[in-house]
Amino acid sequence: MSFFEDLRVAREGLLSLGFWALQVYRFGHLRYRFSSPFIRYPLGALHLILAKLAEMFCGVTIGVSAKIGRRFIIEHSGAIVVHGCAEIGDDCIIRQGVTIGNRYLNDPLGAPIIGHRVNIGAGAKILGRVRVGDDAEIGANAVVIKDVPAGAVAVGVPARILQKKQPTESREP
Repeated sequence: MSFFEDLRVAREGLLSLGFWALQVYRFGHLRYRFSSPFIRYPLGALHLILAKLAEMFCGVTIGVSAKIGRRFIIEHSGAIVVHGCAEIGDDCIIRQGVTIGNRYLNDPLGAPIIGHRVNIGAGAKILGRVRVGDDAEIGANAVVIKDVPAGAVAVGVPARILQKKQPTESREP
């Protein structure tokens, strides 16, 4: 169950505002499993109310049609926006002030695709139809507007792509 997986990785447990904002998203996304409008519409209405409460109290806005993987961590809530067309892989972590959204007004559905195990620093912006590869790191306040390869680090405004250094084996003297 994703609830217990999310709870297990939430550093503050049940007190984590990011955890509750994520659960509101997961509840809203649940309605897509039902084809009957008699079930889907009431769930949608309830989700709309809960989503607005999550925005007000948690400072997190997650589009209900976004695709978010397992064990997603919102480490610090506040000023977080995830576009409804965004895709985020498993075991990713984001921090306060992160925007994952579209870049152009004439491309309202153009949202990022983020791989697995991606670490996104505070204040980072990932904009447009970009892909962030598995195990990448996005630095604090970076503005990512082009693809980030797997295992790379993106820093700066606009973000520059740096390759991760391979760990070196320590030699004993």
